[in-house]
Parts: sequence; structure tokens; C-alpha cells
Amino acid sequence: MAPTLCQRWNNQRASFRPAGERFEPNRYGVELIDSDKVARAFVQLHHYSGSYPAARCRVGLYRMRELVGVAVFSVPMSNAALQKHCGTTDAVELGRFVLLDDVKANGETWFLARAFRALREAKPGIRAVLSYSDPIKRVAADGSVVLPGHVGTIYQAANGRHTGRSKPATHWLDRRGMILSPRALSKIRNDHRGRDYAAAQLVAAGAPARAAHEDGRAWVTRALTDGPFRRFRHPGNLAYVWPVGRGARATRRDFPASLPYQKKITLGAASPRP
Repeated sequence: MAPTLCQRWNNQRASFRPAGERFEPNRYGVELIDSDKVARAFVQLHHYSGSYPAARCRVGLYRMRELVGVAVFSVPMSNAALQKHCGTTDAVELGRFVLLDDVKANGETWFLARAFRALREAKPGIRAVLSYSDPIKRVAADGSVVLPGHVGTIYQAANGRHTGRSKPATHWLDRRGMILSPRALSKIRNDHRGRDYAAAQLVAAGAPARAAHEDGRAWVTRALTDGPFRRFRHPGNLAYVWPVGRGARATRRDFPASLPYQKKITLGAASPRP
């Protein structure tokens, strides 16, 4: 997909708007979302993953009081990623950034700048924001494209510093081409809090039912082998960082060196089984 198009979502379906459209900021407003329930419902309904991260701050884009976009600043998978890309652990991840398909182009850069401002006011101790873009085109088991891949065009437009990639990893995809959450699988394997919800999601994705008295680790191994899942090796998502809050210049100096922006999507890395 050409990077001059702006990606949008509605009911987990992607669409694109031409970058030359005129966005009318006087029709929109940006506010903190106090209720995790409101932000969660919007993200789970519209984002392709259908999932919601552990939020630290939620910001909404409103048009005539209608919620048309959500930015979720979340807890990262590990503090090591924050230290690597931000040079500090006083940071958050932009875990979800979702705009509806009728928000015109350039709306995301306008919203992103104001979401950072809202984060700065709500969480003055936060010094940086980390976000990832997935450049890998992903397809469902039937060959249909479920994620066209994106190189972070809006992050580049918002002057995000490209600091490399997340760690390469081997993932499991379900029939829809969605990644099975490693965190959810870990909860089942290790019998941690949230395991029941994670197990229900795994069964909904096509895993065989867990046998009576079957160990969680053994069941995950059997489910991944016998279920309709496929493995693929991901080279890592592209990482972008921004300083926020007080001392932005000092924070920026702690960032790793800036790398050239990637402009092309990686094709064919997650093809269905023959």
C-alpha cells in the first residue's frame, strides 16, 4: 500500500484515505478519557487486533461530541525496550492509535500532537513515548490481506526518531492472520492471573478444548500443534520515539542515534501455508 495513504479502521477493517484531503480541525476536540471501559470498547470494536493494552493514559478524538479516535498510552512489555529506545524507563508506549474511517487525512498527526500534550499534562513524570509500526504484510489462512503493513508514515510526519527495531521473534498466527498474544499464552502456561480469559480466547481462535487436569503448559503446546495455527518469524517492528514533558531537549539527547526512515513495506513474510 502506498505510504501516501492514511490508514483508518472501522469494525476491525482497514481502509485508506488519500493524504491530500483537507482536515478541518475546528470540527474536532481532544480530551482525556477517564473511563477505561469507554476506551477499551472503542479499541476492541475497531482495531484489527480486537485487543486492548494495559493503559496508563487514554486520550480521545471527538467530533461534535462523538468519539472518533483513541490514543492509548500503555505499559510496555518490558522496561528493557524503554531503556533501549528511549534511554529512560520514565516512558510509555503508544500501545493503540485508532481513528475511524471517516476522519480525513492529516487528522492523525493533528491528533497525535494533542494526545502528547494531554499525556504531558496528565502524567508529568513521563519523559518519552515509544511506538512501533509493523512493516510486515500479513494474510489470513484463505490468502486475504488482513494487515497491509505500515512503515510509520504518520510517526515520520510527526518527527518521531527511528531508533531501530524491536527484537526479532517467532509468533503464532490464527486463521485470521492475527498474532496470538505471547503474554496471554504465558498466563496459561504459568497459571497466572487472567489465564481463564486467555484460555477462552485461545479456544475461540480454534484451539482444542483443554482436557480435565491437563497442565497449562502441556495444553498450550498441544493447542498450537493441533489447532489451526501457523508460525512465522518476524524481523521486529520499527521503533519510533518522542520526548515529552519537561526537559525535552535533555531527554532527546538520551535517545539512540536517529536511523534513516524506512519507506517500503516488507512483503510475503507471513504467507499462509501452501
